[in-house]
Amino acid sequence: MKLMAGNANLPLARAIASYLETPLTDASVRRFADEEIFIEIHENVRGEDVFIVQSTSFPANDNLMELLIGIDALRRASARRITAVVPYFGYARQDRKPGPRTPISAKLVANLITQAGANRVLSVDLHAGQIQGFFDIPTDNLFAAPVMAADILARHGGKDLMVVSPDVGGVVRARSLAKRLDNAPLAIVDKRRERPGESEVMNIIGEVKGRTCILIDDIVDSGGTLCNAAEALTEAGADSVAAYISHGVLSGGAVARVNKSALTELVITDTILPTEAALQSNRIRVLTIAPLIGEAMRRIADESSVSSLFD
Repeated sequence: MKLMAGNANLPLARAIASYLETPLTDASVRRFADEEIFIEIHENVRGEDVFIVQSTSFPANDNLMELLIGIDALRRASARRITAVVPYFGYARQDRKPGPRTPISAKLVANLITQAGANRVLSVDLHAGQIQGFFDIPTDNLFAAPVMAADILARHGGKDLMVVSPDVGGVVRARSLAKRLDNAPLAIVDKRRERPGESEVMNIIGEVKGRTCILIDDIVDSGGTLCNAAEALTEAGADSVAAYISHGVLSGGAVARVNKSALTELVITDTILPTEAALQSNRIRVLTIAPLIGEAMRRIADESSVSSLFD
């Protein structure tokens, strides 16, 4: 197998390479004067099983084009199989038509990746499970829950834990984590979203008084939902509120919002390269997901079970 990386998250790619004890393929990504992307692979990949690691995070369009051009370069270099490893799948929140005359961009991006020449896709905590069905090629959706559960037990083991979903749509994800935490009880934040990027917490479903609450979600973008949920849980009597999120988008003033919130800690994984502001915050901590992705890649290369990682 060979491992190639785009520029979206080089530290993660290097950590995966270290776990697999496989060097990154020698390739260069350059831009012409008009910002067109050019990728050149400097070693032979003919007949190889190649994994290209590239999150489509900010700047989403640039990183997506890098991924597509990298896949095309590998296909034209006669790679035997190309697996697009997309730890954070951008455009995933546009997975349906919320109104008339709107796109389903997640399906469009899936088509682009397939048509570019990918034979397989590997991602982490897709925003919606049905996105796997948008691809006409095998797609593996890894879950960060085992990594998060181990960290929660190490830091909060012995406390009266309660797993909290910040909305009704995340209940399945929250229930999965709760099972890993010795069947911890579950609560739900019932909220009403007036417009994109804003949310109003309505009430808490479940008794959180005196408990250590663990908010679980797949994406934190502006941070408004999380911070409102943390405030509502605190007002309902929770001892403390920590949040565990798979993808730390943290756009705009999200880091400042988290720093001023009722959250004791926000824990994100490194599917997206953390910003400098996030790294400097004493409220934000990063968990590496490299061993999980690396082990899944090893199993794909060996044609063994990936789903058994989560048994």
